[in-house]
Amino acid sequence: MDGMLLIDKPVGISSFGVVAKVRGIWRNDLREQGESIKKAKVGHTGTLDPMASGLMILVLGSYTKRAQEFSKLDKVYEAELTLGATSSTDDLEGDITAMSDQQPTLEEVNQVVKSFIGEIEQVPPIYSAIKIDGQRAYKLARKGREVTMQPRQVSIFSIAELEYDYPKLKFRVHVSSGTYIRSLARDIGEKLGTGAYLSALRRTKVGAYELKDAVDFDTSSLTVQLT
Repeated sequence: MDGMLLIDKPVGISSFGVVAKVRGIWRNDLREQGESIKKAKVGHTGTLDPMASGLMILVLGSYTKRAQEFSKLDKVYEAELTLGATSSTDDLEGDITAMSDQQPTLEEVNQVVKSFIGEIEQVPPIYSAIKIDGQRAYKLARKGREVTMQPRQVSIFSIAELEYDYPKLKFRVHVSSGTYIRSLARDIGEKLGTGAYLSALRRTKVGAYELKDAVDFDTSSLTVQLT
């Protein structure tokens, strides 16, 4: 089988876990058909953190060679930020530190959020899969090593459907490949003077591929897609 599989990843499982499950289902199907399990090549085209949900594009068979092509596509997310605190990982999975009880007005929030639209320099989270001297940054951070992340140029094409009820701030954001929504949350909090971290994230679109066309992450629906 060669092609793609659109998955709606739930919260609580890693991207590697999604790939492993799909590969396992495919291998079982091949065994039942008396075929070699070596055919069951599965890869992903961009990770989602365990705390995030939504669209993952898996590549199967010969399409694994095209993974980078799909990973460079723009992405759309539904994000929720929590103001008034910061996180060691820039999301709810890190150590949360209260920072401020200041409550910005809706007008102030709108002005700050809109200031990030366009081409910006963004510093990725230290707890990320970016390699530093051949090692993943998050692995170095977990060992207590000092990690310095270099800023990168990314594009925020739009931020819309903003909802604000302190301390929660929600919006839909369309970004270029390589953009970290955790970093965007952190930077919005810094500019507001309140601190902020990403408390929920759902990816709804990758390029022209949409979440509505994805299959739920359960054995029965995945089996149907792979047989």
